[in-house]
Amino acid sequence: MLNRRSLLGAAPALGLAAPALAQPAPAWRARFPELVFASIPAENSAGVTERFGSFVEYMSRTLGVPVRLRIANDYAAVVEGQRAGNIHIAQYGPSAFARALMTGAPIEAFAIEVNRDGTKGYFSVFYVRANSPFQTIQDLRGRNIGLVDPNSTSGNNVPRFALHQMGIVPEQFFGRVVNTGSHENAIIALQQGTVDVATNWWNDEQESNLRRMERRNMARYDDFRIVFRSEQIVNSPTAMLTALPDELKQAIRTAFFALPEREPEIFRRMTDGQLRPWEPVTNAAYQPIIELNRFVDNLRRQRS
Repeated sequence: MLNRRSLLGAAPALGLAAPALAQPAPAWRARFPELVFASIPAENSAGVTERFGSFVEYMSRTLGVPVRLRIANDYAAVVEGQRAGNIHIAQYGPSAFARALMTGAPIEAFAIEVNRDGTKGYFSVFYVRANSPFQTIQDLRGRNIGLVDPNSTSGNNVPRFALHQMGIVPEQFFGRVVNTGSHENAIIALQQGTVDVATNWWNDEQESNLRRMERRNMARYDDFRIVFRSEQIVNSPTAMLTALPDELKQAIRTAFFALPEREPEIFRRMTDGQLRPWEPVTNAAYQPIIELNRFVDNLRRQRS
């Protein structure tokens, strides 16, 4: 049985020492003259570029090779890119990372997001418009629901698990199930009336996808209301290819963990100033999410 403890999982700094003398270029640069970083598309491509553009420039300067930002069309593109070895470093949602492991991607998580209060978890929420009459999920029978990408943790898999716990089959209970693709699109669909309820990620009253959209004048937080909040989910990881040379992997870790102190403005842009510096993590923290994915996969097979 999946529960709060199992979904949250168990999540386990580093410093930079400048060399006193110039050192020869590391051997890995000949094999990897360019590195690729990608993130799941939780927001539109302009938002991804704004969030990570300065970060890849910092990584390029620090590692001494170009680091290119890849804008993925969907969550699966990041999974497939790492599985094929074309994406060297990636930021995932928990379910997308678990899916990558389940499909044989040779990757290792090395950093986990940390909330301002020191916790390492977030929530899936179901939003309705604030002026709607809906107070509970049961009030939404026959209405349209917006789920995010099928590999989204808070936008698809945890909602499906939660609905199963309520005895609800989405395709039978709701009038229509709409896959919106991104968390932003889910809010926009709710805003425009395409759906009557939409799933999304939420940390607390101060930080969520909706708060991020509000900061960009894309939505107003008070125009929406939460009718359901899940148990806590383990936070998102950043992962790299396991086959990278050890010296390169260490260089990536060192540069990554040094960023908040060395370039605080870049870290603030990446996190909207809402997170503490990352902490180390391993694949083991996401075993409960693999179990969640398998549970949801079984639900789909039973109802297909």
